[in-house]
Amino acid sequence: MKNSRRRWFIMAAVMVFTTALWSIEIKNLAQAVNEAGRQRMLTQRMLKDYAMIGIGNTFGNPKEDLKKVMAMFEDHLKALTAFATDPETKKSLEEQRKLWEPIKKMLSEPPTKERAIELQGKLDALLKAADRTTKLFAKQTGQKSGKIINISGRQRMLSQRMANLYMLKVWGINDPQFKEKMAAAMKLFNDSLNLLIKSDLNTDQINKLLKRVKQNFMFFQVMNRSQNRFIPSLIYKKSNEILKDMNTVTGLYASQKVQ
Repeated sequence: MKNSRRRWFIMAAVMVFTTALWSIEIKNLAQAVNEAGRQRMLTQRMLKDYAMIGIGNTFGNPKEDLKKVMAMFEDHLKALTAFATDPETKKSLEEQRKLWEPIKKMLSEPPTKERAIELQGKLDALLKAADRTTKLFAKQTGQKSGKIINISGRQRMLSQRMANLYMLKVWGINDPQFKEKMAAAMKLFNDSLNLLIKSDLNTDQINKLLKRVKQNFMFFQVMNRSQNRFIPSLIYKKSNEILKDMNTVTGLYASQKVQ
């Protein structure tokens, strides 16, 4: 009896901890821009995990990461909806909710190449909806930092997009637009990175992180030019390193109160 009660308390504690881990309360517009922008990244990270599972590569535990990312997307969507007051922004978030429901179901099923192609299209549609929401929140800030938070946050998404495009290719999924999509993602990342590096909102810490991001991005540039097949786990690792640094940079921009 004591043992069963003890196990129940442990399970309850884990559930409370997990809920607390992903629960979020948005308190201001700068944070809203940051979190809305993070949703863009999560759409691409989910596809990256899905492809890694499909390939059969367990580096970084993509099965568990996918569950975590799905829970995060769901929780943040609820938080953004609770915070939004602007009718156009509310409408954009409702569109995300409608797009998300069938995607959530697909992600919960075993990955297949056929389903991956459909999933990519659905997640790209969700990405566009999340991008519209982010821009609406950024516009409402009325601050110079709102635009830079949007651009910085988008870099997180692009790091995962470059990675998932490559993962799908390694999986053997024939995407006739692969080269165009990869070139567009890399150009936007590079142009945005150069813009961020020149920003007068940068601190010494931000400059240091952006320098490291630029070094890691060089790996993707080399990969895109090379005819060799790169190891998926290496792509996974480099994309997450960029993601981690750009997440910190975006948070640092969001913490500033610059007009």
